[in-house]
Amino acid sequence: MKTIYDVRQLLKRFGTVIYVGDRLADLELMEDEIKELYQSQCIDTKEYQMALLLLREEASRLRDEKGLNG
Repeated sequence: MKTIYDVRQLLKRFGTVIYVGDRLADLELMEDEIKELYQSQCIDTKEYQMALLLLREEASRLRDEKGLNG
């Protein structure tokens, strides 16, 4: 898993498609779904950690672009 697309594909495997039209909101919802899948033991620790890393890095980058990180 190397990109947000890969995270989307992982979620899609479990029937989850997230698109609300706001990239930052999409990333936050995807993070919530990844956490749920991990807590339900549907994905392993490595997938969970990599997905969270990718989602948080992208969210941070977007916040920096919009000037929302303080």
